[in-house]
Amino acid sequence: MYEADHVLIGAGSGLSAAAGLDYGGAEFKQEFHEWIERYGFEDLYSSSFYPFPTEEERWAYWAKHIWFTRYRVKGMELYHQLFDLVKDKNYFVITTNVDAQFEKSGFSKDRIFATQGDYAYFQAKGGENKKLIYNEEWVKQAMDATINCKVPTSLIPHHPDTGEALSPNLRCDSFFVEDEHWHQQADKYQDFVLTGSKKNMLLLEFGVGFNTPIIIRFPFEQMAGNFEGTTLVRFNRDYPQLTTPYVTRYIAFQEKLNQSLLQAIASMATMSASA
Repeated sequence: MYEADHVLIGAGSGLSAAAGLDYGGAEFKQEFHEWIERYGFEDLYSSSFYPFPTEEERWAYWAKHIWFTRYRVKGMELYHQLFDLVKDKNYFVITTNVDAQFEKSGFSKDRIFATQGDYAYFQAKGGENKKLIYNEEWVKQAMDATINCKVPTSLIPHHPDTGEALSPNLRCDSFFVEDEHWHQQADKYQDFVLTGSKKNMLLLEFGVGFNTPIIIRFPFEQMAGNFEGTTLVRFNRDYPQLTTPYVTRYIAFQEKLNQSLLQAIASMATMSASA
C-alpha cells in the first residue's frame, strides 16, 4: 500500500454494516419497536419506502430514521482504522453512504464525495431550490414531540425561504438536489482520478454491491483495467467477483472487514511494489 502515490476509497453500505451500524437487528428493533408494532417494519431500508397515510406520521418516522442513522452514532472503530491507514497518504473518498461516518472518523470533508446525499440535510422536495437545510435541531425537536408515531402538524418541515415542502437529501428520485458543494466534490473526484491515472494508484473498495454499481463498482474495475499503475483491492463478503474481464491488478477479500483490514496491508504493499 505504501508504494501507492494515490489512494482512492470507494465505500458502499457494506462498510457501515461491517462497522456495526445495525439496520435490521437488535438496535433497530429496540429503537423502532413502536413503528414495528404499528406498521410491521422489518428493517430500516424497507421501512423508508412505507406509504404513510399522513405527513405527521411520515415525519415522525423520518426524524427517528435520521437520528438513528446520522446523529446517534459517532465515528466507528472500523472507519477510524481505515483513516489511520490512509491519513498520511494522498487519499480521496467516494461513497454512496449518507451517514457521514468518514467525516466523523477524521477524514477531511474536502476529500469526501458523498454522491447520494447526507441525512444531516433537508432539500426542497421539488428539487429546484438548491439550498440545503441542516436538520439536527429539527430532528431533536421532532423526536421529543413525537406521540403515537406522529409529530405535531406545526413540526412538519418547510423550506425557510420559500415555504416549500421538504424531503431528506437522499437520491431516491429525479429531484435529488446537487448543490454547489456536491459539484465541487464531484470535480475534485474527477481531478483525483485523472491525476491518479498517470501514477501508482490504489483503489480500496469496501462493501459495494449491485444496487448502484455504476457509481463505484464498475468505474473502479474500469480504472484498474485501463490505468497501467492502478491496483484494485476489493473487500466484499457477498460479491467479490469481477465483472470486467481484463482487470489483472486485483485482490479480493471476503473476510469480515474488521479482521481483514490489517491483514491486507502486506498483500497490498507487495502488489503495489511488484505489479
